[in-house]
Amino acid sequence: MEKTVQIYYTSDTHGHIFPVNYAANCPEKTGLLNLADQMEKDGNTLVLDGGDSLQGTPLTQYYLENRGRWPVHPVAAAFNAMGLDYFTLGNHDFNFGYEALRDYLRAMDGVCLCANVEDLGGELPIRPWAVHTLANGLRVGITGVVTDFVNVWEQPQNLERLRITDAFQAALTACSALRDQCDVRVCIYHGGFEEELETGRVLSDSGENIACKIARELDFDLLLTGHQHMAVEGVELSGTYAVQPPANAGHFLRITGQQDGRNFCFHSKLTPVGATHGTEPYQSLLALEQAVQVWLDQPIGELAYPISPEGKLDAALYGSQVAALFNQVQLAETGADFSCTSLGNDPVGLASPVTMRGVTAAYLFANTLVVLEVTEEVLRQTLERCAAYFTLVDGQPQISEEFLLPKVEHYNYDFYAGLAYTFDLRRPVGSRVVRLTKLDGSPLGGGTFRLCTSNYRATGTGGYDVLRKCPVLWRGGVEMPDLTARYIQTHSPVPQLHNAEMRVIW
Repeated sequence: MEKTVQIYYTSDTHGHIFPVNYAANCPEKTGLLNLADQMEKDGNTLVLDGGDSLQGTPLTQYYLENRGRWPVHPVAAAFNAMGLDYFTLGNHDFNFGYEALRDYLRAMDGVCLCANVEDLGGELPIRPWAVHTLANGLRVGITGVVTDFVNVWEQPQNLERLRITDAFQAALTACSALRDQCDVRVCIYHGGFEEELETGRVLSDSGENIACKIARELDFDLLLTGHQHMAVEGVELSGTYAVQPPANAGHFLRITGQQDGRNFCFHSKLTPVGATHGTEPYQSLLALEQAVQVWLDQPIGELAYPISPEGKLDAALYGSQVAALFNQVQLAETGADFSCTSLGNDPVGLASPVTMRGVTAAYLFANTLVVLEVTEEVLRQTLERCAAYFTLVDGQPQISEEFLLPKVEHYNYDFYAGLAYTFDLRRPVGSRVVRLTKLDGSPLGGGTFRLCTSNYRATGTGGYDVLRKCPVLWRGGVEMPDLTARYIQTHSPVPQLHNAEMRVIW
């Protein structure tokens, strides 16, 4: 008799536990608690997750900063309610240090599989792979792998008791080890596709995403990907069936696999999260959720002029007051000569009076600050990368597909402070910076300067590899939303800021 397996798969849920939109302060059909209400699990069903679970909402930020006060880990409680069987780690799950990761893993009922994470501290319940035998006797071999770009992005102190090894080699080792132990092999890979799925065109050869390489060179039956936040309902890649759910726990994948002789045939469907949830752990976590809402609505200070939501293209063309504020925070905190910052993918503004809700909606990331030693040539190269954000269509500026496919990456366009610069979009990419001076118009000249940026950008990610090679002069430990709140409190009412002179011509 043919044997079947049903798999529920989530990934990149990014702290979305309650059905709440924190930025808009309204309910929405999302979150692990509502998702748990849709799990229909039996002995031939597996619930799997692809990582990036701890970072992404004010609730998880607040919990991790105050976790000694709360007896229940909210992310673990929600996954446990889903009946999660196995999961891997995402790059953002390392953002909060070894102890926070340990506490999370110990609170989980499911098994963490991450074949390329070596625990030097010896306190993390992580396994490289597992074989799960279903009620029908089908043996499912499962491994997990996280993109090894964790080594590029993560703060060194968060990896002192960990070693992240090569993702492909770990997947290869696991695939070989599982070959004779199971009937079907599954790889949960917290990484995405390096090629355009429709055409095979190479999108990136950095090694951050290697799903196509895994599918092509290894013989997993099912590849569960993540990291890129793309909705890939199902695709055949070199004999491997691959999927990817979108981010933030608004959808999940329901996958069915059926044995066909010695092979497996898979089908999958993206399913939206519903509007209902069970009593538990909703009630157990409700006090935490209420405390978060109180914290978010606390007034911090005022702006002299409220900032309306800024469209992505308009902000890149004409400047951003939100970015100017973040850059001013960075300059004030570090005393650097220049600063650069980026914004999230959605248009944001900042109302006045300012609350923590407004700050966390405007600055979405758990970034800290780094000061790099740079030269004029380094600054010129980074600005050329920013200028590549644009393309001309019928003589009018548009956003380049390079920042939109396969993943929307508006956050890889940087805004600078302390500089005056001009982009000429009529010139070829790589030679568009036609003016670069100090803010007062004087030339930069020789020598070195101090550039403040995020720990994320300092790794060179997003096409800024030149920054990775720059000497680090200083590292901070306080996250930007907290620094921003502190700055607004101290400087209230914050005036309209003019800390850069940027011009784009076409």
